[in-house]
Amino acid sequence: MFKDIADVRDRLGQQQYIASEEIGTVVFLAHSLCKPILAEGPAGVGKTELAKAWASATGMPLIRLQCYEGLDESKALYEWEYAKQMLYTQLLRDTLRNVLGDVNSLAEAANRLADEEDVFFSENFLLPRPLLTALTSDEPVVLLIDEIDRADVEFEAFLLEVLSDFQVSVPELGTIHAKHQPMVLLTSNNTRELSEALKRRCLYLHVDYPTQDAELEIVRLKVPDLKPALAQQAVAVVHQLRNMDLRKMPSISETLDWARALVALNASSIDEKTLTNTLTVLLKYETDVQRARRMMGGGSDEGGRHGRYNR
Repeated sequence: MFKDIADVRDRLGQQQYIASEEIGTVVFLAHSLCKPILAEGPAGVGKTELAKAWASATGMPLIRLQCYEGLDESKALYEWEYAKQMLYTQLLRDTLRNVLGDVNSLAEAANRLADEEDVFFSENFLLPRPLLTALTSDEPVVLLIDEIDRADVEFEAFLLEVLSDFQVSVPELGTIHAKHQPMVLLTSNNTRELSEALKRRCLYLHVDYPTQDAELEIVRLKVPDLKPALAQQAVAVVHQLRNMDLRKMPSISETLDWARALVALNASSIDEKTLTNTLTVLLKYETDVQRARRMMGGGSDEGGRHGRYNR
């Protein structure tokens, strides 16, 4: 699928995803070794975007399973359409009468119905969810299992069969094997420790906040209307914020939102007024906003020690 690591980085770059050497290497090895990737790191550093860019770069469909507390097999794998089964039974009522018309006992009736059960427990009534959709797809796909750390430990254990053998067991139908092995990317924001069994099945990738130069490149790529000098100033401010003791650091997506906001405001520079009025685009807690205003606006000695925003 990819010729080498440079090809990975180039094709991801064509999807406006700037991949480091490490990211390019892990994605290349995932294809070469047919292994899932577990990408861990802070929220908003581009883990989900990597899956989207990976799918676009390879021309494969992206199937996403968003994890959350309480997620179980039925929501991730499949559901039975019981209403459809009931309707089907009603439509076949006359046929059932003919099948059971000459039976002499309940046992005999049950045996005859058992002979016909494949009609009622078939894929016609199976509603596939993301995992089963990925396994039964007629073409290779990229499967994104997003924020696996939000799911329960029991669901994580269930995933082991999928990630080891790329198969699932459906009691009514038996074992379903993948038509094509999907390329799998699991993401985690490190809200809890994942099991060694899960990690053992994956190639590990840590995705952190980018360097200032790398983030500037991202801003220039994604928000080309922002003046180069203003882009450099904005990224410098973001990195100052990330060096503070904040409840939530600004993510890359919030940097891009701020860059677009500066374009919309037709800002020529980030003066104190512009920073004060737009800081909530970057920071989402009032305590963080107040701390940043003090430290970057020179409202206290602490701010003087850390320096004002770059101009």
